Amino acid sequence: MANFNKVLLMGRLTRDPQLSYTPNQTAVVDFGLAANRTWKGQDGSQREETCFVDCRMFGRRAEVVNKYCKKGNPLFVEGRLTFDSWEAQDGSKRSKLRVTVENFEFIGGAGGSGQGQAEPGGSGADSQAPQQVSDDDIPF
Repeated sequence: MANFNKVLLMGRLTRDPQLSYTPNQTAVVDFGLAANRTWKGQDGSQREETCFVDCRMFGRRAEVVNKYCKKGNPLFVEGRLTFDSWEAQDGSKRSKLRVTVENFEFIGGAGGSGQGQAEPGGSGADSQAPQQVSDDDIPF
């Protein structure tokens, strides 16, 4: 049987990205993403739920996300689910699923940052299409 592990999410950052580096100086950025879903219930009322997801990204793209993104910005991410497990200080076993982001796109458009700031590859609030970021576009 074949295996497939792919996640596509579009949402808003729930906190500012947190950049750190591994001992071999690989950039790592952690951020949260909130994806909303709306639907009509059986009674006809509008319903909404929010899914909060922890995300982690490595390398030069991690530095770009750290530089250009902040809490509230919309972002499209593509990656895979990763299962993390550890032992807490009290000895209990803990675990959680996280999305390891492999690629992303800045999402432009009205209300993107609320301040009309220009985003890389776009023109801020005037840009309606997602902006693809490749390694060639990164100025490092």
